[in-house]
Amino acid sequence: MNVKADRASATRESILVTAERLFAEHGVHAVSNRHISEAAGQGNNAAVNYHFGTKVDLVRAIARKHFGRIERLREELVDAIDGEGELRDWVACLVRPSTSYLHELGAPTWFARFSAQVMTDPALRAIVAEESLTSPALARAVEGLNRCMDGLPPEVRAERGDMARQLMIHMTAERERALAEGTPTPRASWNDAGTGLIDAITGLLLAPVTPAS
Repeated sequence: MNVKADRASATRESILVTAERLFAEHGVHAVSNRHISEAAGQGNNAAVNYHFGTKVDLVRAIARKHFGRIERLREELVDAIDGEGELRDWVACLVRPSTSYLHELGAPTWFARFSAQVMTDPALRAIVAEESLTSPALARAVEGLNRCMDGLPPEVRAERGDMARQLMIHMTAERERALAEGTPTPRASWNDAGTGLIDAITGLLLAPVTPAS
């Protein structure tokens, strides 16, 4: 790789890291491409547009930067179950890849808060959903989970799936925010936080169903 290509790659990475941090701390729509360029130390205020295009393209690039490693972690867990897991095992396949990855990143991290910001925006949420649909390991984990919930009415299963998704997204974001602010967290480590989430989501999915009146 030549010097010019090295410089372009370093610039792209600097923009990605800066954008992720600013989006996490302030919200996606509160941060302009020009602000990102300036914060990344780029003399050209159009650097984001030059390297990534639109803000949507930038959000997609940030998501892809992280999803590759998360997918590999999920593949390892799903392969270890080999299709024979119980409900808690499949819940772990949904939770552990993210909490393990956040542990790997070290401190500070911004990805959990970035994800929470993106998932509250309908247009940007579609980007994450689109990226997730290409994940074979995630599809296998959801299939295993659904097999364990055959006894639940479809509408209850869908509702609890939404609840579980909210817990995974926002509880990791809350822990990341607390770590960034130096405030106490209920769990001492990302591994422990993952265990707490798995416990809670498993309990949620197994909760009794009140018959409709």
